[in-house]
Amino acid sequence: MKDADVIVSVRQLNKTYKNGFSALKGVDLDIKRGELLALLGPNGAGKTTMIGIITGLVNASSGSVTVDGYDIGRDFRQIRPKIGLVPQELLTDSFETVWATVSFSRGLFGKPANPELIEKILRDLSLWDKRNNKILSLSGGMKRRVLIAKALAHEPVLLFLDEPTAGVDVELRHDMWRMVRKLQENGVTIVLTTHYIEEAEDMADRIAVINQGEIMLIEEKEKLMHQLGKKELHIQLDKALMFIPPELASYQLGLVNEGKTLIYTYDTQQEHGQQLGIASFMKRLDQLKIEFSDLKSKESSLEEIFVNLVREAK
Repeated sequence: MKDADVIVSVRQLNKTYKNGFSALKGVDLDIKRGELLALLGPNGAGKTTMIGIITGLVNASSGSVTVDGYDIGRDFRQIRPKIGLVPQELLTDSFETVWATVSFSRGLFGKPANPELIEKILRDLSLWDKRNNKILSLSGGMKRRVLIAKALAHEPVLLFLDEPTAGVDVELRHDMWRMVRKLQENGVTIVLTTHYIEEAEDMADRIAVINQGEIMLIEEKEKLMHQLGKKELHIQLDKALMFIPPELASYQLGLVNEGKTLIYTYDTQQEHGQQLGIASFMKRLDQLKIEFSDLKSKESSLEEIFVNLVREAK
């Protein structure tokens, strides 16, 4: 990967807290300019710690981070205006209005006043009608919208979304993803952590999986789904089977639904070659006089791949 294609470069990043807990262990990661990277991992995996280090909120124990060619430790003043962060924590007690809070956030980064931009952001997040309301009076979902608006007010080129849709309504999720797509079209690089893995599957260009402070893999989403995914053929039987016949032992099979459904599982990366396998399998069923009424195929979701990866790492 060329340096010009990389906006964030993380090398041998380590973070050990005073209590001895190692949150990050030698993490290497490149984030491509203009991509949407989904950073997935179970609770405590190190996602928020890594984001905290890249955004300058947490000090690393060792290792290096560069953002747009600047070193995060040495050149923090040059880096910080380039980064937007939507944290997990909600604002709870501000007596400022929505308009004042978002406008002030822009000013903190030395950007000149831009009422037109602030109005556009508030309208895009369905906050315009609440612009004169105090933060204290808003619902949890509205406070989450304000956090997003604050992160966008200074027009960052790199945006971190740390569980941005946790506990919010469907309308906000739709508003947010519509805005995220627009931001990416305009060249903003986006890093997303989420427990809604279907969002990552829908939105991400690449997937990084972190577990116990280590990057397990980082791959293009489509390639990952192809390499690690599986397909299942669900066969609805006319007559329930008590057990899988020994003549079918060479196939990866399972019986469910009280023996009324036979499931044949195969790797998606072997799909082309397995077509002959499926044909021979169906012929074998016919030879064994196992009759069926329906066939359905099912492909692994990103969530199933993620769960299997984490489970195998334990």
